Amino acid sequence: MIGNLPRNFTDKMEKILGEEFDKFMSSYDAPRVYGLRINRLKLDVEQWKELAPMSAGTRPIPWTPDGLYYAEGARPGKHPHYHAGLYYIQEPSAMAPVELLDVQPGQRVLDLCAAPGGKSTQIAAKLQGKGVLVANDNARERTKVLAKNIELAGVRNAVVLNEEPEAIAGPFSQWFDRILIDAPCSGEGMFRKDETMITEWEKHSIARCSVMQHDILRTAAAMLVPGGRMVYSTCTFSPEENEQQIARFLSEHPDFYVIAAPFHDGWAAGRADLAGENTMLGDERLQSINGTVRLWPHRLDGEGHYAAVLGRSGGEREISGSSVEVLAAATQPHMQAGQTAGRLKRNASSSAGKQREKIPDAREERRAAKRQTRQDWLSAGVERNVKKRIAAQGRDGAAAHAQQEASPEQLWYQFAEQFAVNALSWPGVVVAFGSRVYIQPADLPSLDGLRVVRAGWYVGEAVKNRFEPSHPLAMGLAQEEAVRSMNWRSDDEQTLRFLKGETLFAAESEIKLQPGASTNGYVLICTDGFPIGWGKYASGMIKNELPAGWRWM
Repeated sequence: MIGNLPRNFTDKMEKILGEEFDKFMSSYDAPRVYGLRINRLKLDVEQWKELAPMSAGTRPIPWTPDGLYYAEGARPGKHPHYHAGLYYIQEPSAMAPVELLDVQPGQRVLDLCAAPGGKSTQIAAKLQGKGVLVANDNARERTKVLAKNIELAGVRNAVVLNEEPEAIAGPFSQWFDRILIDAPCSGEGMFRKDETMITEWEKHSIARCSVMQHDILRTAAAMLVPGGRMVYSTCTFSPEENEQQIARFLSEHPDFYVIAAPFHDGWAAGRADLAGENTMLGDERLQSINGTVRLWPHRLDGEGHYAAVLGRSGGEREISGSSVEVLAAATQPHMQAGQTAGRLKRNASSSAGKQREKIPDAREERRAAKRQTRQDWLSAGVERNVKKRIAAQGRDGAAAHAQQEASPEQLWYQFAEQFAVNALSWPGVVVAFGSRVYIQPADLPSLDGLRVVRAGWYVGEAVKNRFEPSHPLAMGLAQEEAVRSMNWRSDDEQTLRFLKGETLFAAESEIKLQPGASTNGYVLICTDGFPIGWGKYASGMIKNELPAGWRWM
């Protein structure tokens, strides 16, 4: 590959790397490394190793506790565990930025340039179903892949947007505790992984990328709460997109400072000497750029990356949930890794009041109406099972009429009570957009006027006066949450047939039932105890409900 590298690129790298240049160039002839990250929303690394034969050929990725290197021929994307969302296939160096973000359960997190979703699913695993993840990308086609990967991972507390950063900044002003900017860049760090990036490099000039990155950083800064943390990352070696970008940002935002990144084997410090001569920073803030980090392919098993961890000085925000450590008002412009400037105790009752004050009156009224609808449904019990009540009164014609009047939310409540355990007590707000029903994280600002790809956890759709559960609902469940489920080993022929979309046949004795449930109806199909989709069981036959776009091709 060395002969394919642009001469102006290699000349620049030689100036930057000096005596390391030859080792850097040799890395382009070294074999690629491959990585996957275990999805802790479903299981941990040790549990996966007990299930998966391919785990014998893996080794840990030093900077990511859930990351593993695997052998090139392992083909984890062709295993049923991939379709169960047990792991995400991800380049090892790309796992570093989220580790630096230090996400804690209960926080509000923005992944601003999120597609295809690897870092979003990594963030979601750290949130553990608590708090809010907003995943955004401005490319419409890429958000389809983003949403699918979030749904495959079983994420319940995410919203997916398709917007320019400026559009989000208004409703989410100073709202997020954590922001990840995996910025669009010239992609020099990916030359070894994908040789087509070499061709693209000339088209996507460093100068053009730098302008975009500056605008994105500036806009993101307005959305971070005082005391919050932001990580800016690229997959390029270009100082113009890395140290110089951070130097300019710091000079324009005196309330932000660099938090020194921890160092793992093979990681290198950022270079304050590459920050440019025109920086307006004082010496102390300029030298803090040495606390950013570079991942060079000749120093570690991974591709090229850069990351800067940025904190914002100021106050603290109270959030409902358990006490967590966050970055508080910082008196020092450059904090060492592992330090926290304060400990925040989050009080649920006080925070709820504070957050509600930010919601416009009209939105609060809509949410109150939805909560009342749900309460009426739960307490009165009149419409919980429309067919059964009307039939008992001998008014079959009225039953059809009553069903016609049931809203999508009401049909969801009826379905949830019959097919999922404790679903009516799940956290979040049930919202409907047309016939589609979502469970949305509570206390979001209004999304009115934004391009919303997923308004929350998409649980299904009201179709002809009945509720059809979605595949994302199945993927977000645990087997024990289903009233009716079936489980086969990952190497069982039934598992493969289901993933290919075929009709299956099984004995009633194979169905795991919650007390009082009948055998016929929607059944959650699982492999090795983890959901892979819905089937519909009747008289020994399972109608396959796996959508075409999710099938094993």
